[in-house]
Amino acid sequence: MMSAYEPWSEARGAEIIAEHGKLEGATLVILHAMQEAFGYVPEPAIPMIASALSLSRAEVHGVFTFYHDFRHEPAGRHVLKICRAEACQAAGGDALAARAEAKLGIAIGNTTPDARVTLEPIYCLGLCATAPSAMLDGRVVGRLDEQRLDALVAEAQR
Repeated sequence: MMSAYEPWSEARGAEIIAEHGKLEGATLVILHAMQEAFGYVPEPAIPMIASALSLSRAEVHGVFTFYHDFRHEPAGRHVLKICRAEACQAAGGDALAARAEAKLGIAIGNTTPDARVTLEPIYCLGLCATAPSAMLDGRVVGRLDEQRLDALVAEAQR
């Protein structure tokens, strides 16, 4: 199984920083670009970003840890996010989250041993009117029920 992400390299990290370093809000933009390229934000990237933006490591680390979407380690080939916000919980999201965990054999926040699927919480997709909802590899799905969830899990496991 081939990874959708490129392997971490300091040279590639430096390219990403140089490409985005002059933009407004560069810290967030660079962190997102790193995660898009590598599937996570590698620990060695934090001091590189800090140095390039004349920030302290603590400032960059603070941004990195504040936002739940940034990963500390590589994600699986597919990322399935289950909405954990109140509207989705009220519409049966807790049972669907438990079902996803059981089908994948992992708890939310983890990756399957074969590295195919990372199961993550997300705290609102803005689909409250069609709750519960989920997102697979950036594609949002509303009106989630057991059948739709099973289809998403099966798709992610391919």
